[in-house]
Amino acid sequence: MKMRKIPMRTCVVTREKLPKQELVRVVRTPENEVIIDESGKANGRGAYLKKDLEVINKAEKTKILNSRLEVEVPKEIYDNLRGMI
Repeated sequence: MKMRKIPMRTCVVTREKLPKQELVRVVRTPENEVIIDESGKANGRGAYLKKDLEVINKAEKTKILNSRLEVEVPKEIYDNLRGMI
């Protein structure tokens, strides 16, 4: 039986390489709108965060998503991320 390759992605806060299913993707769309990408296939510039409250809090505190996505990330995105976890 053939083993399937597991896609690995890096969390922008912890720098850990994890399977894609253990991360959540935040995307800046071509219209400069920031969304949470649940499908993992939305068009635009993306950044991955580990599904952990401490990681999301640290991302908000350090504003790392602002620099990675090159746009101001609204507070509602962080609130929605906390609600997902």
